[in-house]
Amino acid sequence: MGYNTAIGIAESDVTFEQQIAWHLQGNHYPPIPTTMVQPCINAIDAYNEDNPSLEIELPEGVIYKGKTTAPAWAIIEQHHLDAWCYSEDYIDDSWLDEETD
Repeated sequence: MGYNTAIGIAESDVTFEQQIAWHLQGNHYPPIPTTMVQPCINAIDAYNEDNPSLEIELPEGVIYKGKTTAPAWAIIEQHHLDAWCYSEDYIDDSWLDEETD
């Protein structure tokens, strides 16, 4: 399990949505609810479009630091989504300083 499994899932022929669902459910303990699939996809898209600080709406009942949104980079980092990010160094420390609190 882990990064190698995520790479294998990312290289599979199933839909992007199914890849993320499999990753969240099978590559995390406890499994992450599938309600996070779309926010994860939105975070990956934002990152791959060079907008890692974009605030992503979270599903009902999910909060990040008391807010109903989270920056794309935080979703990527906390859900281990680097296998879907188009960069060798998916976390660029220069924008981590943008986090407040």
